[in-house]
Amino acid sequence: MFDFLRKARAPEISATAGPEAKASAVGPLTAGRISTRTEAFGGAGAAWTARDGVSLARAGFLGNPVGFRAVRLISEAASALPLIVQDCERRYETHPVLDLLSRPNPAQGRAELFEALYAQLLLSGNAYLEAVTDAVGAVRELHVLRSDRMHVVPGPDGWPVAYDYTVGAAKHRFHMSEGAAPICHIRSFHPQDDHYGLSPLEAARRAVDVHNAASNWSKALLDNAARPSGAIIYRGDAGQGSMSPTQFERLQAEMEAHHTGARNAGRPMLLEGGLDWKPMGFSPSDMEFQKTKEAAAREIATAFGVPPMLLGIPGDATYANYQEANRGFYRLTVLPMAMRVSASVAHWLSGFIPGVVEVKPDLDQVPALALEREQQWRRVGEASFLSDAEKRVLLGLPPHVEGA
Repeated sequence: MFDFLRKARAPEISATAGPEAKASAVGPLTAGRISTRTEAFGGAGAAWTARDGVSLARAGFLGNPVGFRAVRLISEAASALPLIVQDCERRYETHPVLDLLSRPNPAQGRAELFEALYAQLLLSGNAYLEAVTDAVGAVRELHVLRSDRMHVVPGPDGWPVAYDYTVGAAKHRFHMSEGAAPICHIRSFHPQDDHYGLSPLEAARRAVDVHNAASNWSKALLDNAARPSGAIIYRGDAGQGSMSPTQFERLQAEMEAHHTGARNAGRPMLLEGGLDWKPMGFSPSDMEFQKTKEAAAREIATAFGVPPMLLGIPGDATYANYQEANRGFYRLTVLPMAMRVSASVAHWLSGFIPGVVEVKPDLDQVPALALEREQQWRRVGEASFLSDAEKRVLLGLPPHVEGA
């Protein structure tokens, strides 16, 4: 079925061979500089989440509702975009590349594959796609690999010559110098790393920690009968202000057993002689804590490029209504990522097939962009000074009509 993907293997390139004339002059300088990405951020005084992918995913995705929803919202929206395949002459309704992407492996369809690919890119800044080939080099399956298990092996010129995929004590090496590359590495821009990308989650790690800390504070408040703490004042005989160790331990045990926790909320307190309860009200810092949590949530949404309005975060007045926020979300976040990833996948698959095809989202089938696409079609169609070929180019269609 995928015989079209067969291509003669290129001559093997030795990892120790000298660089070609077109190799970067600074490549050997960066060959040995692989970031471990595990250093802690900031100095003393605050405990921040570690910068490695596992810790960030645990704190910002598994343990944070804002980060979880932002990643799901982007990955699901981008993976649901319909894809088109075209070249310089025509747009294909049926094409083996479309067949491969629609059924990439027995366990996943196109949406599931790309959702995992986009999620890995958002969580770690890196996404890895593996091509499973047969004996003659034809691509049979595509699989998304976990980015936290993948490590770059640079060559003398600084470019990756292999990727190591590690699971526990087992390790598998994908060699990049043996014909077409078996791994497609898609990474976000990182100004201080030569081999790995920067994730939105890493940029928002401070806001994630603040938001999680605020949630923990709210949970502790609920556990404390949903009210601020108070003080029990002891006034003994003749103004005596101290209790014996036995009296103190008994009072502390009774308070923990009968007067703390949500199940004891509203339970009356029985105080013996000499004991007086003095409640403590909310301080100004306590009253501002909820605003701090909402500000942190907006920062997380901003890092991912999701309008806070779409996440139900109050206090956002960037867009006039939900429809404008949704259109901006697709135009500024979903489509740029989807177009970049689909272009990278198409460029990577061109190493297995003769000829070059373009894979990109079909903008005319995106409901959020229906209004502006209709306006663009009408505006281009009414431009009498443009030829039909120029109009097709402006609309993203191949310049030549099929059969012309």
